[in-house]
Amino acid sequence: MTVLVWITEGTWQAAVDAARAHAPAGAEVTLLHVTGDDIAATAHGSFAGLLGRGHRERDPGDRLEVLSVSAVTALLDAAAERLGRPAARSQAHGRVEREVVRAAEGAELLICARDGDRHRLGPRSLGHTTRFVVDHAPCPVLLVWPGAAPDLGSIPPPPDRP
Repeated sequence: MTVLVWITEGTWQAAVDAARAHAPAGAEVTLLHVTGDDIAATAHGSFAGLLGRGHRERDPGDRLEVLSVSAVTALLDAAAERLGRPAARSQAHGRVEREVVRAAEGAELLICARDGDRHRLGPRSLGHTTRFVVDHAPCPVLLVWPGAAPDLGSIPPPPDRP
């Protein structure tokens, strides 16, 4: 069995704990982190358009990319340590939701954590990225709460019907 664990800042512990609990002992586990294009691209663009004019060597986007790689490596190291068993590590770069779906091809299980409103049950408990992944994943998805799930009292009342 192959299990892909999508690691994101802020919720990675819950995803790793779910892998520890639900991935069979002989499963091949891969820890995946995807870095979006938006931050470095914004820094590069801002510098080139407004601040840089002729000073490429001072572009902060390059430094952000280096810092991002080291932060992701540290995050994957922490996730592997928490998992407590051998796991491959994978880093991707691009549109996060599409890269996760692409990486899930061939996996038999994708484990990820909710990333939206953590105070109530319902569709808003998923951000747009996780919603896309859940809707398009080519394998079963185990979606976990990054903390204690809200109680049933958090479900909004049904709409009034005439």
